[in-house]
Amino acid sequence: MKLNYKRTILVGFAFFLISAFWQAYDATIPVILTNKFGMSQTASGIIMALDNILAVFMLPIFGAISDKCRAKTGKRTPFITVGTIIAAVALVGLSLVDSVQLHNISDVAQIDDPAALSVIYDQQADTTLKTPEGEEFVLSQTMSKEDFTAITSKITHPDGSEQANPMYANYVAPARQACAAAATAQQPVILILFIVLLLAVLIAMATFRSPAVALMPDVTVKPLRSKANAIINLMGTAGGILVLVLGMVFATSAVKNSMMNYTLYYGIIAAIMLGALAIFRLTVREPLWAAEMQADSIRLGIDESEAEDAGEKRRLTGPEKCSLVLILASIALWYIGYNAVTSKYSLYANSVLGMDYNSTLLLAQAAAIISYLPAGIVASKIGRKKTILAGVVILSSAFALASFMRAGSSTALMNVLFALAGIGWATINVNSFPMVVEMCSGANIGKYTGYYYTASMAAQIVTPMFSGYLMDQMGMVVLFPYAAIFAGLAFVTMFFVRHGDAKPESKKGLEALDNDN
Repeated sequence: MKLNYKRTILVGFAFFLISAFWQAYDATIPVILTNKFGMSQTASGIIMALDNILAVFMLPIFGAISDKCRAKTGKRTPFITVGTIIAAVALVGLSLVDSVQLHNISDVAQIDDPAALSVIYDQQADTTLKTPEGEEFVLSQTMSKEDFTAITSKITHPDGSEQANPMYANYVAPARQACAAAATAQQPVILILFIVLLLAVLIAMATFRSPAVALMPDVTVKPLRSKANAIINLMGTAGGILVLVLGMVFATSAVKNSMMNYTLYYGIIAAIMLGALAIFRLTVREPLWAAEMQADSIRLGIDESEAEDAGEKRRLTGPEKCSLVLILASIALWYIGYNAVTSKYSLYANSVLGMDYNSTLLLAQAAAIISYLPAGIVASKIGRKKTILAGVVILSSAFALASFMRAGSSTALMNVLFALAGIGWATINVNSFPMVVEMCSGANIGKYTGYYYTASMAAQIVTPMFSGYLMDQMGMVVLFPYAAIFAGLAFVTMFFVRHGDAKPESKKGLEALDNDN
């Protein structure tokens, strides 16, 4: 009994296009909302939490609906097809609305244009503004127009390297954002249309995320699902990396492009999604593969359909319930810390560090990929709990050290810290879900999977808003201390978990037939 890697990779194209979308969404939408529409960090955080709010309600609903679907192409494929097409079309529509708003603020949108800076200064003179650090200032009392228009020039270090002038983030960026907010207030219909299309994109993505997740076990026999899940995760990571590379080509993280036109960029993202969908539709035979999986399960004696009713009667003991609650609390806490960074780092890197966020995030992804298999191997030797605790230490330490990074700090050092964060996150992520389902029977894995995603998505609803509020009140530099603290709290809750760890490594029964290493 061996895993069909080709089939698994083809099924994984659904995860590939999902990850490609979310990578582009998380990196660019916060920048558009704050730079072009002038939203506060709190308001943009609320918008960024919408996908998780929708997911909490829609993922279980559409997962259940797809279970009952009897289409010729299968239970999951129709949802993946329709959802991807709607999301890709709406994404292109978003870019067009973004272009309209960019034209609407064209008199202040040119980053290095002295004429645009003069307009910004004239519009915001004698207005109380707030720096990214949360300090209030009155522009005309802080510097003259000549100084204001001169601070876009780069600073050259003795080693020849250049960086953006830190004063740009402290003065020009808030003034430009205030101009964008004023323009949005004058023509709110553009923002309303943008939000409507954004909702259309998010709803479309939510309709097929659960069906896409369910497809892998539909076509894979139980003993091989762990290997298959690793392949699926790698396919998703590949989609995210492709978009990061595309971001580097378009220089989406460069200060000079913080007001860029995203039409071509979003058009390519939509083409990637549709291209992955085309490969999926041309190669995946869901009904046939699902029937073959069921036949294989019966032939090999691993069909559990008759045992599910008995399995459902199993109840957790008091200590097991306590461990489950602590695991779910840990999941929520490290997601609160990690997701704050992933949803805000593109803006943070642009405003505070003056660094390219694409290359940094790319290194974190690469480090995570390399760590997936070793993290599983280590857990099989020392246990999942100890492995997760080590991952939490690595993650929280990386965020704590990143708290001290500012404009002019070493880009190489930030890259190392994000690589460590990627290793820590992979170590956590590989082992946390198995700890949850370890305590349930085969009859209620879906229910316990729901517990896992409820904890993670609830955290991702709260953290963009809460971290955005703190960044508005205390300055953007609070981001990494915030992430480090919540990751550290996850260590405390995980430390007291007593159940859900891996059983001793051995091959028994049918698993002994799997010699594919």
